[in-house]
Amino acid sequence: MLPTDKLVKLPDGVADDIAAASMLKGMTVEYLLNRSFKVQPGQKVLFHAAAGGVGLIAGQWLRHIGAEAIGTVGSDEKIAQAKSAGFSHVINYNSADFAEEVQDITKGRGVDVAYDSVGQATYPKTLTCLKRFGLFVSFGQSSGVIKNVTMADLQKNGSLYAQRPTLFNFIDTRDSLNEVADNLFHMLSEGHVKLNINQRYALRDVPKAFEALIGRKTTGATVFDTGRGA
Repeated sequence: MLPTDKLVKLPDGVADDIAAASMLKGMTVEYLLNRSFKVQPGQKVLFHAAAGGVGLIAGQWLRHIGAEAIGTVGSDEKIAQAKSAGFSHVINYNSADFAEEVQDITKGRGVDVAYDSVGQATYPKTLTCLKRFGLFVSFGQSSGVIKNVTMADLQKNGSLYAQRPTLFNFIDTRDSLNEVADNLFHMLSEGHVKLNINQRYALRDVPKAFEALIGRKTTGATVFDTGRGA
């Protein structure tokens, strides 16, 4: 049974399935853009996996803030989806050198902050995309855990800062949970963030959902319908 201090009240303007699909990903975006680094209008941001569930929310949130968002994706098919979500520039990191592209886009100045949930496949090139004293935020490792990290990597790329955050440190009190959730619900209710549930599975199809996920065949949000095949 879930303790009541871990529950939040859904506003009338947020449907149950949208809440189910958005809570983890949406609150992750909230802390990344508001707490790990407070993104300001006009700042340049690099966000890997821009067509993933977190990335598609982040693109819309960054557009609302007024930041210049650069997203990376793993295939050409995902470029249009990431752009429609709000990313100003989208790079297929499997067919282009994303570090070189970022330097071209920013005219060599680099980005203020880079959000990386990919991990080993994008490190350490992501560090070369940052401006001096920029922040590298590693919040996942879909391609594997980053290896061979040294403090010298931060020094040689411009005296950078680095963070490995987790959502649960940002919602560890009743007040902080309410604040993060309320900010997400506001973005959803006001239409600044719209969530696409692109995959729905019955509970009996969990193995299929898992195969699609690890095969990087999913986009947007995935939900399980407890009313079908439960």
